[in-house]
Amino acid sequence: MNSPSLGARKKIRLGDLLVEHGIIDDVQLRKALASQKQNGKKLGHILIENGFTSEGEILTLLSKQLGMPLIDLANYRFDQSVVKLLPETYARRYRAIALERSAKGILVGFSDPTDIFGFDQLVRLLSQPVQPAIVRESELLAAINKIYKNPASLSKTAGELGQDVARDTPNTSEETPQADAEAPVARFIQTLFESAIESRASDIHIEPEENIIRVRQRIDGRLKEEIVNQKNIASAITSKFKIMAGLDISEKRLPQDGRFNYDILGHKLDVRISTMPSQFGEVIVLRLLDRTDGIPDLTTIGMGESLQTRFNQFISRPNGLVLVTGPTGSGKTTTLYAALQQINTPDIKIITVEDPIEYRLERVNQIQVNSRIDLTFARVLRAALRQDPDIILVGEIRDGETAEIALRAALTGHLVFSTLHTNDAISTAIRLVDMGVEPYLVAAAVNVIVAQRLARTNCEKCALPTALEAHQIAWLTATYGEESVQHSYYKGTGCDRCNRTGYFKRKPIFELLELSTELTELLRESRYQAFTDFAKQHPRYISMAKAGLEMAKTGSLSIEELMRLIGWND
Repeated sequence: MNSPSLGARKKIRLGDLLVEHGIIDDVQLRKALASQKQNGKKLGHILIENGFTSEGEILTLLSKQLGMPLIDLANYRFDQSVVKLLPETYARRYRAIALERSAKGILVGFSDPTDIFGFDQLVRLLSQPVQPAIVRESELLAAINKIYKNPASLSKTAGELGQDVARDTPNTSEETPQADAEAPVARFIQTLFESAIESRASDIHIEPEENIIRVRQRIDGRLKEEIVNQKNIASAITSKFKIMAGLDISEKRLPQDGRFNYDILGHKLDVRISTMPSQFGEVIVLRLLDRTDGIPDLTTIGMGESLQTRFNQFISRPNGLVLVTGPTGSGKTTTLYAALQQINTPDIKIITVEDPIEYRLERVNQIQVNSRIDLTFARVLRAALRQDPDIILVGEIRDGETAEIALRAALTGHLVFSTLHTNDAISTAIRLVDMGVEPYLVAAAVNVIVAQRLARTNCEKCALPTALEAHQIAWLTATYGEESVQHSYYKGTGCDRCNRTGYFKRKPIFELLELSTELTELLRESRYQAFTDFAKQHPRYISMAKAGLEMAKTGSLSIEELMRLIGWND
């Protein structure tokens, strides 16, 4: 066996190297080293998390210092036969991937080129010379998930955990998975989250049954299922998640809710957990909120230029109520946060009343309701009005009392934002009246109502023009008129990028209703059917059906998905 590269064996002190090249200073290094003693994380990760440097700066410097190539895995053409020379367990353990074979040996990409122990282990494992290269950890783990097929990895990790539980040694310590990376429970959780990030899942469902555990991920609004045969691991997984969220692990008879943060593959996840007792154990649902990119702004959430211009006019007013409606998980809160982000300036005081707080906003007083101590929306809202706010966000209007307080606040010089669960913008005003609010109050206070839903968009890589089927032609003609069937429409055919579904990611479709003088008069008179009929014909009403058809004409939305979203409107 040839001796490994001297470059890989060179002992390097990353902190000193970064200071020497002026990337960080001594104070930052000392702070990072102190953190490292407390949490045991790698120094590079701590420096990046604290914003002292970036992954790119570190890897570029190491590449030059060690004489190793820096390889972009995002656009790399992998040779499956070479990659699988390195078993998946070792690839994940040592954060490495085999890239190509040559007369010099095997080119292996390392996310940590200073890991001499890992390098030596792989030299012994591969039984041939190893030529080290440097790769980004996020790209490395994404490649491992794709090449080794992560569902198999989940089953494998579950098998290891099952054996561990069978020996009565389940890991339910209070250490985080990152700190206890070799423990089977921690590896299972890490693999679970890696799979979710790779698949762009918004929720993870863990459902124990009599002999199996059903693990389902909600991807672009639809659940994708995987079966885990190790039923005996359910209790260990549940206990670990409860500890991470600060819940009571001894309480298995009642539902519990909590949250925790988890960093994985370069993504910062805010995880909301809900447990529910069932016949065969506790069902766990994890909602994943990715904070990596921060809060989107109104220009990037997909509103469209004309609708955004009109919406900006309403959120710039000094008072009134701005309502965003739609089903659960349709992005209502994200839209309102984007609006707050736009108008959040030092001369304006903003208070939010939420359940739960989803994003952290600078300069904003955010209050979490807690029904167990009678800290309800209505109670907090009354108190918030005594805090001299300019703008108030009420996370959700759930009852008539909260609705009336919010509307009266909008009439007394405050700009109020809130959400409501209704099917469309037109029915929202009538729904407020149904909740017990006086019609004149709704008419006087509401500025604009925006309804939204999330639509699965065509995968750009495999979308092709598609011929309309007979029932689609009939539906388009009945809904939009004969002219609508003259356009070319696209649909994804399925590829590796979209996991053969034809869809990749989701975008919101919006509709907007401005309460004009005529509409407010009809509301005051309680003429609800006339209100509905007039609103549908109003020239300034942008319907979801119209917005969806425009998106379909651009090729980003399939007719099949459009029918699924607004078919109830035909």
